[in-house]
Amino acid sequence: MAATSFTKIALVALFAATGANAMVLTNPTRTTISRDIKTPDPVPQAGIDEAVELMKTGRMYRYNVKDAASSVVSKCEQEVIDYTGHKYCVALNSCGSAIMLMMKCSGLQPGDEVLSNAFTFGAVPSAIEHAGGKAVYVESDYNHCMDIDDLEKKLVEYPNCKFCLISHMRGKLADMDKVKDACDRHGVTLLEDCAHSLGVEWKGQHSGHVGKVAAISSQSYKMINSGEGGFLITDDAEVAAKCAVYAGAYEGLSSKHMTVPGPEVFGDLPTQIPNYSVRMSGLAAAVIRPQLKTLDERREKYNKRYAFVTEKLVERKGNLLSIPVNTPGMTPVHDSLQFNLSHDITDEQVQKFLDECATHGLPVELFGHKSNARNFVNWNFAPAEDPLPLTAKMLSRACDVRLPLMWDDEDFVDMVDVLCESLDAAIGDADFE
Repeated sequence: MAATSFTKIALVALFAATGANAMVLTNPTRTTISRDIKTPDPVPQAGIDEAVELMKTGRMYRYNVKDAASSVVSKCEQEVIDYTGHKYCVALNSCGSAIMLMMKCSGLQPGDEVLSNAFTFGAVPSAIEHAGGKAVYVESDYNHCMDIDDLEKKLVEYPNCKFCLISHMRGKLADMDKVKDACDRHGVTLLEDCAHSLGVEWKGQHSGHVGKVAAISSQSYKMINSGEGGFLITDDAEVAAKCAVYAGAYEGLSSKHMTVPGPEVFGDLPTQIPNYSVRMSGLAAAVIRPQLKTLDERREKYNKRYAFVTEKLVERKGNLLSIPVNTPGMTPVHDSLQFNLSHDITDEQVQKFLDECATHGLPVELFGHKSNARNFVNWNFAPAEDPLPLTAKMLSRACDVRLPLMWDDEDFVDMVDVLCESLDAAIGDADFE
């Protein structure tokens, strides 16, 4: 039990012993959290053991093996698509590399326009810039998803656009049937950034199947943790072959993959496109493999805790905040918490709320903060040319809190208390309906 819980119990006992009329708590004790909100998921022992054995052999380079079946990276790729249901997979050094390569492998040419969410992480427009494209931003709504109406509008306003890169930010899927229909009607190739949506399903199928290509992440704060890492997943043979070559399958090294097409698809690609050397190492693959086996178990645990936290927040402060609504057809993985503060709360009160949370051990991020890498105003390398009023207004009140798997259940009771007590402290006696 957290130390603050003992303090609360002691105060209640003292209050009862002395009588309500004999004691006035003019400065009640506030809940404080001592756990680290950025505690990542640990590597299972099986992953540690395999990584150690790999280091003993020195064969950490994915191609320093006699055949594909001997490669820990190839085994990991197979296990990824066994889970997601895709035909092909290429393991890479980061999800940013996967996003960049899925555009290049799908035919992006220098200067091509790419529609993407106005609300996403800065790595997404960075990948568009890296691939040689030009980002065009689509508004995001209060459910933190791409706004379908604005997508339709941008598809008309940008008739030369050939790609739509949708980012499932914080694992939240838009209506993917409507997104796909809009893209198809305008001859636009749909690509999916699934960095945050490993384990998330759309109508019973893993995310990443509606678009032509998808990318998933194994960066430390995702559902699988190798520090850095990513995977390109697709059912398109040509895309998979190109990705393997771009990643570093030079000469005949594609034969040491298990999840790419045959040599007839590769042809002379190794002499036609560059080798960017963005392969995943064997060490990253080794620590990922056992984590794939527990994805569904961890999803259940995350979602149970999320349900508790959101229910209590709405019960206690539903007049001051709202929870984004999942799109019908989506099966979520809630490994983090997002909520939108009321616009009746002033900017000063929002900052006071953030400060109060931080002071009491719970860092809460405001997506619209001037320093947040998820705020499009900070992407000066790929600036928005169109006004984005809906996204800007949403971001100004959209808050983000991690739900660390390694915390105990009682820590989430404290999390709710800190959030609610900080709101009380921020707004004072203001009257909100």
